[in-house]
Amino acid sequence: MLYYKRNGKEGLGLLHLDRETAHHRKINAARLSVTSNTLLMAGKLVAGFMMGSISVISDAIHSGMDLLAALIALAAVRQSTKPADEQHRFGHGKFENLASIIEAGLIVLAAGAIIWHAVPRLFAPTPVEALGLGAVVLIVAIIVNTGVSQHLLRVARETDSPALEADAWHLRTDVFTSAGVLVGLGLIKLTGLLIIDPIIAILVSLFILRAAYRLIRDSLRSILDVRLPETDEQRIRSVLADYQSEYVEFHGLRTRKAGPDRHVDLHLVTPARGSVAEAHDLCNRIEQDIAKLFPNEVHVLIHVEPCDGACAQCPKAAQSSCTNACDTCTKR
Repeated sequence: MLYYKRNGKEGLGLLHLDRETAHHRKINAARLSVTSNTLLMAGKLVAGFMMGSISVISDAIHSGMDLLAALIALAAVRQSTKPADEQHRFGHGKFENLASIIEAGLIVLAAGAIIWHAVPRLFAPTPVEALGLGAVVLIVAIIVNTGVSQHLLRVARETDSPALEADAWHLRTDVFTSAGVLVGLGLIKLTGLLIIDPIIAILVSLFILRAAYRLIRDSLRSILDVRLPETDEQRIRSVLADYQSEYVEFHGLRTRKAGPDRHVDLHLVTPARGSVAEAHDLCNRIEQDIAKLFPNEVHVLIHVEPCDGACAQCPKAAQSSCTNACDTCTKR
């Protein structure tokens, strides 16, 4: 976050990174996720099979899904940063939304696999060995995933990347599930009740499904061109209010999001006696100030319309900008 100053007004704005810097930060964060998930998945699988613990193996499966999700996020981030081309005139931002939905689908598959293996053990519990080894592996996983997920979330917020955010939540759920499995192993050691192992595994899968629902919901909003949040649109209206003395009124404000990029378009009614150059300059200033509100790319399209010119005393006849002083021109 940083403070900005516009038209004499100060406020709190988002940190803006140039396109190349944001690209490198996103790529490096995705690579870090791939590396950490590879190491953690291998460690959990080895420990799970040595222990014979379905809950530890289920946690390893979750890490495997996290690894695949991290690879998808890496590919999506690379694709989304490409500029618009002949086939994708509006850019490649929605590749990140698509990746987020795919990652959520992988979470659902992982949860199904966990339940499939855990349910039989509810009726025929099997011994769990080497509880100490499992605890060490899970503690390491919790520490690593906490650090990596925090880094991913920070970069995701700085670059407004849905793919990295989905990957971060993969790891964050892995932290909670690993903690749940760790508690389960402790309860087994204290009580000797082997049925705790599959019960914890099923609870882990339910938590995973909840995370999948959230990721699918949020990504579908962008793919289906749902408007930006009301708070974002209000900030856009605040920029327009800063220039209200230079135009008659605006209408038809439309917003949407594609990956990390935002699209804004509106109709701006300007004084009929104004020149094309003046209207163009006004639109440029509005577009630049709207772009300062958000990180990454903001595509602003303003359709200029002249007022009906019915107001004979319009100050535009004598001044370079309309002050909206008369009732005929003031349509707000």
